[in-house]
Amino acid sequence: MALTRGEMAQRAARELRDGYYVNLGIGIPTLVANYIPKGIDVMLQSENGLLGMGPFPMPGAVDADMINAGKQTVTARVGASIFSSAESFAMIRGGHIDLTVLGAFEVDVEGNIASWMIPGKLIKGMGGAMDLVAGAENILVLMTHFSREGESKLLPRCSLPLTGAGCVRRILTDLAYLEIHDRSFVLMEHAPGVSVQEIIAKTSGRLSIPDRVHEMKFSR
Repeated sequence: MALTRGEMAQRAARELRDGYYVNLGIGIPTLVANYIPKGIDVMLQSENGLLGMGPFPMPGAVDADMINAGKQTVTARVGASIFSSAESFAMIRGGHIDLTVLGAFEVDVEGNIASWMIPGKLIKGMGGAMDLVAGAENILVLMTHFSREGESKLLPRCSLPLTGAGCVRRILTDLAYLEIHDRSFVLMEHAPGVSVQEIIAKTSGRLSIPDRVHEMKFSR
């Protein structure tokens, strides 16, 4: 079985470390905030100018002026700071984000990522993804293995306009956790009930299989 969105976020949250400053991209990455492990204290950063995002607000406690970069209403935790987007991007560009988790349309074996536009489709702008992949060394791409059209998003070479070149080293999909080494996707973990053969068949880019591949563990 492929991982649910919640399980993807739960597995991604295992990459958090105590004291991290973390930026969560729009879409599935925002769910990582719901699975921060006990004993881990992280500060979630939003490029629109908030450091210290708290959980999503409960109904009846929504503040329409408190939003993240995806325009979702959020809360601020104790110790949070609010500042201008200019200062926020200075934090990103200055290399002060310990982990960036973001979605993507495509990733290839060169570590290139395409995440900001599909030619011919209306877009609002490039957002902060280009700054995030350029300013952060620790990047986790969190995305589905297939596009809505049923095509692999793990490719020999990205076909869409790039967000960043040679910047991705780790990818978590609904089927597997992979790393990029020597121009190859390296399968490190597979989702429960998903075979290695299925992942091979559904990955377009070069895929290396170590002697031991672990199965992800979840409480379903």
